[in-house]
Amino acid sequence: MDSLSIPLVGLIAGSAVASGVRLYATIAVLGFLGRTGTLDLPPGLHALTHPVVIGVAAALYLVEFIADKIPVLDSVWDVVHTFIRVPAGVLLGFSAFGNLPEPVRMIAALVCGAITLSAHGLKSGARAAINTSPEPVTNALASITEEGFVATLLYLAIRHPVASLVVAAAIIAAFLLLLHWIVRILRGFLRRLGPRAQAAAS
Repeated sequence: MDSLSIPLVGLIAGSAVASGVRLYATIAVLGFLGRTGTLDLPPGLHALTHPVVIGVAAALYLVEFIADKIPVLDSVWDVVHTFIRVPAGVLLGFSAFGNLPEPVRMIAALVCGAITLSAHGLKSGARAAINTSPEPVTNALASITEEGFVATLLYLAIRHPVASLVVAAAIIAAFLLLLHWIVRILRGFLRRLGPRAQAAAS
């Protein structure tokens, strides 16, 4: 793939979104498709096609598959993976565009990190909200829906890169809206808390 071609940019953008939801599955799928010749990966991502990388990613995905369907444990898993998925998204972007000048590669890495963070934030926030319900069925259904979303997204990233770019842009927009909503709630809470604190002090 040529650097900054639409197929490559769409593939990496879609993969960055998928990494924010199912990092290990994304790595395993990209590596497997690259190894079998089904997908032409950029040189910087050829390491994903190594059998050990594919095997480890697949094994970790199996662990994640189980952990993600257990209430509370899935949220703990997400918190821990904030420090894994986002750096992985940054590394994905930096490695994929190896033929570009270093400043451009850094920008690509930051954008991919932002995309991954957005997808991870939406996933984690939704699952934390779902975990307020005591029944486990909704949690399992949400997890299965995420599996389908990642599978569909990777298909789009490979076969319809423009569509995956649209999805990536929508994910970032949705995450920004979520942050705006959270900030508004916090401001409202602090405004209500202020008079109460003053009344308690007096």
